[in-house]
Amino acid sequence: MSLDPTADGFEFDRDTRVEKDTDGVFTAALTDGWTTFTTHPNGGYVLATALNALRQSLSQPDPLVVSAFYLRPAAPGPAEIRTETLREGRRTATGQVALSQGGKEVVRATATYGDLSPGQGRRLHTQGPPELPAPQECAHVREFADVGPNTIGLRVEYRYPERPAFLDGRTDADPHMEFWMRFADGRRADVHALPAMADFAVPAVTQIGAYNTVTVELTTHVRARPAPGWLACRAFTRHVDGGFHEEDMEIWDSTGVLVAQARQLAILL
Repeated sequence: MSLDPTADGFEFDRDTRVEKDTDGVFTAALTDGWTTFTTHPNGGYVLATALNALRQSLSQPDPLVVSAFYLRPAAPGPAEIRTETLREGRRTATGQVALSQGGKEVVRATATYGDLSPGQGRRLHTQGPPELPAPQECAHVREFADVGPNTIGLRVEYRYPERPAFLDGRTDADPHMEFWMRFADGRRADVHALPAMADFAVPAVTQIGAYNTVTVELTTHVRARPAPGWLACRAFTRHVDGGFHEEDMEIWDSTGVLVAQARQLAILL
């Protein structure tokens, strides 16, 4: 039976759909609709599929923190997902999930879920959201949907205040990008999409000519339930060394609330 009643509505929900086999075991079919420049399905999309199974096993509604290790590239096709509940507490629940293809693990993640209902408490941000022109005043980078295997560019819309330097072959720009993002088919971003969307950005290191990068580990903190509308994003890299780099990502909703932040370690190919 299907465990996601919204799956018929939008591509992201259909393509991350899971079916329960036995307790703790699910099946899914990864599609070719979310591939990147590397020709493999985007890591955030693969993780979202795995988390769609894990959240069926936990009592709390919202992911708070997700840490995922990518063991090998995914491919379009069938996948098996195994989940395990590690702890059920009063305020949080923690579990782990592994998605495999052909008997080999592709991604293994640990996640803690809780309740992100609006609450009271101290609030401090030493930096606010990106100061961007309205989305309709920003550049629509259509090349993202026109480059060979980059099918994710058909499903995610981006708006940049100015044309990214890497599209014109420049390699001397700052690896720092600020932009708007949303699902192209109108799907509203929610807490279950945010761990994937934290990996939907074009890597900031493309601004220095580093086009092939593969995620080793990705940690995402989900901070709030996003309001409807475009998401304002900030992605940046500070250190490239020894064939590795980190990438930080912030996602702010249309009302200026920080809804997710992430850091990943990646290999430059």
